[in-house]
Amino acid sequence: MATLHVPLFVFSFLVSISSAEFSSRPGVNYGQLGNNLPPPWKSVELIKSLKAKRVKIYDANPEILKALQKTNLQVSIMVPNEIIVNISTNQTLADQWVKSNVVPFYPKTLIRYLLVGNEIISSTGPDVWFSLVPAMRRIKHSLKTYGITKVKVGTSSAMDVLQSSFPPSNGTFRSDISDRVMKPMLQFLRRTKSFFFLDVYPYFPWASDPTNINLDYALFESKNITVTDSGTGLVYHNLFDQMLDAVYFAMKRLGYPDIRIYIAETGWPNGGDFDQIGANIYNAATYNRNVVKKLTAKPAIGTPARPGWPLPSFIFALFNENQKTGPGTERHFGLLYPNGSHVYDIDLSGKRPESEFKPLPPPENNEPYKGKIWCVAVKGANRTALGGALSYACSQGNRTCDAIQPEKSCFKPDSLAWHASYAFSSYWSQFRKSGGTCYFNGLATQTIKDPSYGSCKFPSVRL
Repeated sequence: MATLHVPLFVFSFLVSISSAEFSSRPGVNYGQLGNNLPPPWKSVELIKSLKAKRVKIYDANPEILKALQKTNLQVSIMVPNEIIVNISTNQTLADQWVKSNVVPFYPKTLIRYLLVGNEIISSTGPDVWFSLVPAMRRIKHSLKTYGITKVKVGTSSAMDVLQSSFPPSNGTFRSDISDRVMKPMLQFLRRTKSFFFLDVYPYFPWASDPTNINLDYALFESKNITVTDSGTGLVYHNLFDQMLDAVYFAMKRLGYPDIRIYIAETGWPNGGDFDQIGANIYNAATYNRNVVKKLTAKPAIGTPARPGWPLPSFIFALFNENQKTGPGTERHFGLLYPNGSHVYDIDLSGKRPESEFKPLPPPENNEPYKGKIWCVAVKGANRTALGGALSYACSQGNRTCDAIQPEKSCFKPDSLAWHASYAFSSYWSQFRKSGGTCYFNGLATQTIKDPSYGSCKFPSVRL
């Protein structure tokens, strides 16, 4: 195994500034995309009950920032993606944003991090990408204008900023952003002593390739499964470290080996759709308990390429959020249900022994579902929206809706919900492999109960 040569004085300097600056205890991401979530004051009480050290929100909600006053919780707030382009060219606008969203609450609320946008490389276009670093500079300048010097400015990135990630030493940023986005960003982070904020989800690479990636390796449970980096000889015992080091090597490749990584999000879904493997309470509890154990270890463990480097972090997420869009897993990352009860026992301080946790339900979907799955309209869905979704599904060609035309086998009963259910199933069965989903803005849901009747046969999906 190759040794990582770090000059001793550099290593001790890093450890001393890091440990002085932040606690190793994870925080939690407090998303608000639910219509059944408790009010901010109650949510803050729940965050404290989890023994979190810090909290990240996806905006600068004044009610939440007031509720966080005098709590001793370190806080991360966010500039929304939609105004990044405008802020990047307008210092007055940046000043106004900081004046409205930071100044009234600081320092009673311990705002420590200000993220400019959320996963913008994943969710926006090049016009926003190339405005990102100029916007970060303007926000930093605004903070300085108001005498706020203790707030680090950054932005959160997903793993899709990488073009290559395996083996980790081959980590390389995408060619379309490497020079114009990542290089100036890393320069800014180094100059301001900030962090590279990274969203790390071993669930997704495992779920997309469960045959070749071992589940225990993704859950920090592997006893004898390792991956050796052929370029460095470094040995990996879990997927989390492997993913982190790919980003570290990508930064090193651009000449920035010293930027610290901050885990902006990590977690595992506690539920999902029938076609989503391994999303269950057992795996979610196992992953999050193990990641907390790793992150709170003293002395810090770090990763094979950066042994001993502390990893400040936020676990995703505080609640299951029922209004998040996309596959079912998106609405099932919470440590808590919206009523405040625990999805499973967890202690973010890492101090509570596992023997005190209640038993977990056995995982029942660690293998792909073998039967047929249909996609039907959600009960009580808004009729106008359902009509629009039906039209969309039928307009995609491939004779998607032939069977629900007058006189055809599935025309009766002539009801909007029935026709939409048929159209959704027909659409999904045809377009799933090319990215079509059973979601339709929350109007559709998967079922394993065959809705067919008589001569009307609903198309289905087999995984």
